[in-house]
Amino acid sequence: MIEFDTFARHGVPIIAVVGNDAGWTQIAREQVEILHDDVGTVLAHTDYHAAASGLGAAGLRLDDPELAKETLARAREIAASGKPVLVNALLGSTGFRKGSISM
Repeated sequence: MIEFDTFARHGVPIIAVVGNDAGWTQIAREQVEILHDDVGTVLAHTDYHAAASGLGAAGLRLDDPELAKETLARAREIAASGKPVLVNALLGSTGFRKGSISM
């Protein structure tokens, strides 16, 4: 996150998309199954977009999949003006990658 301070100061127009599932889900999946405890893996839907804005970048929140194209188009517009952008994409839980190994 703090890199956005550098990106903003130096006019690096990157676009970063944070997949925010409010947890360490890749770790929790196996931890809960094996240890029957989710300790240390449950987070909040943190306002990463607000943090990026506080560092001088643009922050966009995406909480509706129907608005993904529109939000990413807006991010491209902002980046084209020379400003870095963070898109905070709020995700729900899925079984995607169940059984994969985290290393």
